[in-house]
Amino acid sequence: MFEQKIKFLNINLNALNERCTFSSGDLITGHVSFELSKETAVTSITMAVKGKAHVHWSTGSGGKRRSRRNYTANLDFFKLKGVIVPGNSAAGGTKLQPGTHVYPFTCQLPQGDFPTSFRGVNGQIAYTLTVSINRPWHLSKDFVTEFSFVNRIDINQPVLSAPLSGSNTMTVCLLWCASGPITVTAISEKKAFTPGETAKIICDFSNASSRLATPKLKLKQKQGFYTHNRVSRRLYFKTLNSSTGQPISPHTTDVHTEFMLTIPSSASLTISNCSILEVEYFIEVSLKVSYSSEVTVMIPIILCDTPVDPHPPQYS
Repeated sequence: MFEQKIKFLNINLNALNERCTFSSGDLITGHVSFELSKETAVTSITMAVKGKAHVHWSTGSGGKRRSRRNYTANLDFFKLKGVIVPGNSAAGGTKLQPGTHVYPFTCQLPQGDFPTSFRGVNGQIAYTLTVSINRPWHLSKDFVTEFSFVNRIDINQPVLSAPLSGSNTMTVCLLWCASGPITVTAISEKKAFTPGETAKIICDFSNASSRLATPKLKLKQKQGFYTHNRVSRRLYFKTLNSSTGQPISPHTTDVHTEFMLTIPSSASLTISNCSILEVEYFIEVSLKVSYSSEVTVMIPIILCDTPVDPHPPQYS
C-alpha cells in the first residue's frame, strides 16, 4: 500500500504578506515535500488549483406527514492544472528512492472578481491546491491544502470613506392617548471598516414619551445562501458585538452620545460578488422603550482587508 510507503507529505506555500492571503493575479510559489520508506515508482506529480462555492441546507423532517427537502448549489470560479514532476510512463515510471523528496511548484492565479474565502452555517467559499502523485497501474493519491483568498476592493471609492446616517421616529400609544415622539438619529464616520477596527457611531436621541428608553447598538452579520437563479434561499443572522447606553429619562430631548463598537478581528470580509453566497454587515441602533416596542436605525457597512480613512462631511 502506498500509505505504508509514504511517511508524510507537506504542501508549503510561500507567504506574500503577513496574513498569508492570496488575491486575483497573484503568483503562488511553494514546494511539496514527502518521505518514502521504500522505493516507489511514480509516473508524474501534478497539481490543481481550484476556487469553488458550495451551499446546502434542508427543510422539513423525515416523518410520514412532512417530507424533507434538500437544497444544494455549486459554483466553480476557476480550475488550473500544472505539472510538478513531468510524466514518465516508460519502464513503469520513475523510481524514487527511500528518503525525503522536495519539489518546487509555481502557479499564477487568474485575474477576475472572485469572492473571499468563507465558511458559514450553510455553505462555504474555498480555494484549494491539490497535489496528485500518479503511479503505474494505480489511482492517483491526492493531497489537498486550503489557502486563504481575499477579494481586494478599490478603497479609493468616495462612498467607502463618506459618513452614513439614518433617522427614525416612533410614537408610543398609551391606551387611548398617544405619548410624545421618540427619535433616533445615528451617524457612522464611514462605510468601510477592517476586522479588529473600532467604529465610532454618533447618536442623537429624543425621548418625549412618558417612559424610560434605553439605547442599544449591535453589530450584525447576515449570511445568505441561495440556489441558482435564487429560487430558494436560507438566511442566517448573527450578532457579533453589542453595547448598551445609559437609560434616557422620560420627556428628555437632544441627548448626544458617541458609541465605540469594536469589530471582532475574526470577522469575515463582506461578500457581495457571489451569486449563491453573500455576507453582509450592518450596525443596528435602537432605542428600547419600557413595556413597548423599539425604534431602530440600520446602518449598512462593509468589511474589507485594507484600512479606509474617514472623510468628514464638507460644510459650506
